[in-house]
Order: sequence, then structure tokens, then C-alpha cells
Amino acid sequence: MTDTTPSSATFTLTEPAETPWLGVFFGYVAMVPFVVGVLAFWLAGEPWRGAALAITLFWGCAILTFLAGVRRGVSFRTPGGVTAGQIVTMLWLFCLGFAAIVLTAIAMPVWATALLLVGYLSLQVFDPIAARKLEAPLYFARLRPAQMAIPLLCLLGTLVLLSTR
Repeated sequence: MTDTTPSSATFTLTEPAETPWLGVFFGYVAMVPFVVGVLAFWLAGEPWRGAALAITLFWGCAILTFLAGVRRGVSFRTPGGVTAGQIVTMLWLFCLGFAAIVLTAIAMPVWATALLLVGYLSLQVFDPIAARKLEAPLYFARLRPAQMAIPLLCLLGTLVLLSTR
């Protein structure tokens, strides 16, 4: 059997700066469990309160590590090739997400929440910069600040409640 895979390829892409409908839909649907989780954590009694906290933190970890993978996936199609910033950002987000998983699993929710806050703040700040440098989709410049405000506010509320109990 002969390998017919080309040795190289050239892509010409046109990317609008407007956020595509699926980007809006999936971007914001993924934020709903933060809102539901923090409300359940604030309002529910035990054992549901503890379950809501753990599920919300694990959800935050899953989304953060997923977004690390998104950053890596985008890097494969970056004009001019992968940049150091994309690799560093991917590793940063993945390591924060994985460390928060471990901290949640060993019942250290304050530290897990703090790491998630750092990760989501990083996305809110650095994804618009990456979009302007063509290291991420152009629409990240507008989507990420508003989108990441949701987990940031929810995780901040979680941290406040954790620190008062």
C-alpha cells in the first residue's frame, strides 16, 4: 500500500470577526452549569450543597482543560506555524485545570477555586490578545471577555461563601 499523504499543504482562510452562531451557543451553554452550581451551593442544604460545590468545581476543571485543548488545536492552523505563546498558554491552562482537579478530589475547594479563577481570568485577558495576533479565532476578542465573566463571577461567589464558613 502506497502512502498518498501530501508532504505539505497551503490553506487560504477567510475568518469573520463576528462570533458564529455555534460559538455563541456552545460558548454560553457551557457557562450555565457555573450559574446553576453556584446557586445550588449557596441555596441547597447538605448533602446537596457539598455535591453542588464538587460538581461545579469539576465542571470548571473540565472546561478549563478543554479550552487548553482548543488552544492547542487552533495552533495547528496558525499562519506561520505554532507560536511559543500558544504552547505556553495551552500548558498553563491545562496545568491549572489539572491541579484544580487534584485539589477538588482531595477536598481542598478553596485552592481549587482560586486556581480556576486564575485560569478563567487568563482566558478573559489573553484570548483577546491572541485573537489580535492571529493566534486564536478573531471572534475570541469579543466573545471571551463576556463569556469568561460568567465563571469568574460564579467562582468568586463560591470563594466568598467558602471563606465565610
